[in-house]
Amino acid sequence: MIRPTTRFELPEGSEATEPPEARGLPRDGVRLLVAGPDTIEDTRFQHLGEHLEPGDLLVVNTSATRAAAIDGVHERLGPVVVHLSTELSDGVWVVEVRTAPDAAARIRTCVAGDRIRTAGPELTLAAPYGPHGQRKGSRLWRTEPLEPVALGNTLAAHGRPIRYGYLERPWPLTSYQTVFADPRETGASAEMASAGRPFSTDLVTRLVSAGIRLAPITLHAGVSSLESGEAPPAEPYRVPESTAALVNWTRRTGGRVVAVGTTVTRALESATGPDGRVRPARGWTDLVISRERPVRVVNGLITGWHDPQASHLLMLEAVAGAELVRRAYEQALKSKYLWHEFGDSCLFLP
Repeated sequence: MIRPTTRFELPEGSEATEPPEARGLPRDGVRLLVAGPDTIEDTRFQHLGEHLEPGDLLVVNTSATRAAAIDGVHERLGPVVVHLSTELSDGVWVVEVRTAPDAAARIRTCVAGDRIRTAGPELTLAAPYGPHGQRKGSRLWRTEPLEPVALGNTLAAHGRPIRYGYLERPWPLTSYQTVFADPRETGASAEMASAGRPFSTDLVTRLVSAGIRLAPITLHAGVSSLESGEAPPAEPYRVPESTAALVNWTRRTGGRVVAVGTTVTRALESATGPDGRVRPARGWTDLVISRERPVRVVNGLITGWHDPQASHLLMLEAVAGAELVRRAYEQALKSKYLWHEFGDSCLFLP
């Protein structure tokens, strides 16, 4: 697999350890780095509209976040934490098994047939999930079918948001929902579509009043705990007819199509043909945006900050160019921006 050219080391203490609200900031009070071809500017997310123009289109992800982490007892390994990543079909789930009590590390010693007791249904690992032939040391597993109502009741009563070790303490599920999250959608994401988190209802109102349009897509993201250089697995998505039409109209009239997050970029580009037209689409996408498969419709991107060697950096380089991404990350590190879902943001406008 090709790897990003943007290389850096993330210094200790670069992670946001709590939501901005706990740091005395509103959602849209996080820092925003605006990276364009000529300048890189430090500002705040609440000033996003000052860097957009009437006729620009922001495309947002309406996927809600589920309480996707539950405790369990593995028949051989004892207490574990199970992250429910993606629902496949007929009750089959993709799960990741991690160490208890804080899910600090992946467990790679599971084998087919292992059973995990939970407060609800018992989980049976059926087969590794991933590239063909991946068997030993797999981090993702398909389960035997689970009864939807029983699992739903278990998550409602005992589930909690997935969190990683850089967070100092648990936060409620409401902290992991964006203002765009639509509870009416079938399905949800294992982890928040975090590029949309800094938006507030007040900011959205001001953007719309300034002539900046918003349009929805839905992509239900799985767990974000990818290996270095690992491509994201296939994920379910939907691009409505109204969004496809608005994207095409924006491009015809000279506006910019700005994706709010890598999930939006993946969904939009999956619905775009070689002719550059977006068409209504739904299904599963395994598209990986990179230099080998560049973007066709997205010409701006709002994103958080990604780990070194993350495959998402390939997408950033495909949208903004490797040189601009490198300069932005250098500035973010120099200015001590905060990483991860509760951290700061970047607007790429190449």
